[in-house]
Formats: sequence, structure tokens, C-alpha cells
Amino acid sequence: MQLTAREKMAQGLWYSCMEPDLVALRKTARSAVYAHNTTHPDARGNIAPKLAQLLGKAHPSVLIEGQFHCAYGFNLFLEEDVYINAGSTILDTAPVHIGKGTMLGPGVHIYCAEHHKNPPERALGLEKAMPVTLGQNVWIGGRAIILAGVTVGDNAIVAAGSTVTRDVPEGCTVMGNPARLTP
Repeated sequence: MQLTAREKMAQGLWYSCMEPDLVALRKTARSAVYAHNTTHPDARGNIAPKLAQLLGKAHPSVLIEGQFHCAYGFNLFLEEDVYINAGSTILDTAPVHIGKGTMLGPGVHIYCAEHHKNPPERALGLEKAMPVTLGQNVWIGGRAIILAGVTVGDNAIVAAGSTVTRDVPEGCTVMGNPARLTP
């Protein structure tokens, strides 16, 4: 039995992001994101209902500012008191777990997909998905980028504008491109 693109994505195997089932799931997510981003903040609350229903998990205390974007939504797991500032993008082709009390500054991007390095394979839309985990009480500064497969430990800080390409130990601060530990 051949796996669907969604099953391949979930298993971290190479898949085509252009398969009709994934295109349809992204269309559903775009609709939920649009509802969130265009509903007056007083009317939508912390998360617009359509987006809240799409997410894998969102504690009632989670606050997502507009403009927000996610690829699928069902792979986002947001614990208590998570704050996602304006302009953030989470391309959740794999699970993204964000721990209690973690805050994302404005314009933070999290990417779970890694595209094929071979140009003909990449032209076919082949990619694989790797999870991203942000521990509890993490601070991700504005315009930081977190790449596929990265774990940021509890109480860590990622400085604004940094690109995180590898795991960040608990309680540490990283900055730069690529992000490196700071004294």
C-alpha cells in the first residue's frame, strides 16, 4: 500500500508538497488564518474560533496577534500562556510544540520543511518535514528564524534577527546568523 503525501510528511519522509491532499489542507488553513487576521481583535479574542479549531492544541490563554500565518495548523501545539506577536509565520509541516510561557517576538518565522538539495527533485516540490520544539519560558526575539529539526530548551533566549540552525541548550542565549551561544 502506497503512503499518501500527508502520511509521508508525518513520518519525515520525502513527499511532494504539491499533492492535491496537501494543497487542500493548506487551503483550509489559509481560510482559518484569513478569518483570524481580518476579524477585529475585540471580536476574535485571543484566537479567532476558526483558527482555534484548526490548531492541534491551543490552551485558552494563548494569544496570537495578527498578522499570523501557518501552513496547516493541525501540527501546532501551544501550551498555556504562549504569546505569538504580530507578523509571525509557522510553516508547520511537522509538529511544532511551544511550551508554557514562551513568547515569540514580531515577525518570528519557524520552518519545519527542508527542501531537496538536488535541483530536479526540488523542482518536483520534494521536501521532508522535521519537528520544532520550543521549551517553557523561551523568548524568541523579533525577526528570528528557527529552522527544521531544532529544539530550544526551557528558559533559553534567541536574540532578535538570529537564525537558529541547531539545538539551543536549556537556559542559554544565542544570537547571530547562524546563531551561536553568547557568554
